[in-house]
Amino acid sequence: MKKAVINTGGKQYIVSEGETIDVELLGDTKKPIFDALLVIDGEKVSVGKPVVKEATVTAEIIEQKVLADKVTAIRYKAKKRVKKVRGHRQQHTRIRISKITTK
Repeated sequence: MKKAVINTGGKQYIVSEGETIDVELLGDTKKPIFDALLVIDGEKVSVGKPVVKEATVTAEIIEQKVLADKVTAIRYKAKKRVKKVRGHRQQHTRIRISKITTK
């Protein structure tokens, strides 16, 4: 089974073919193509400097603007009656890895 490490949204993900992951919000492209930083093909491992040449990871977008879990930030000052609560839900894109190609 082929595995690869891709970089998107400032984060790195270990992916394999057929896997579904949530990444940072992508543009309107239907089939995003990522460069592979590392490719594992059985016993053979290819490490890129910074990317593996002629290795690409093709994906398909399943759903846009999937909301992540809510992150709450609280600011509190004791004995001052100051309390501020803020929440944020990051938007993600759900993608399915369709193909990992190496040449």
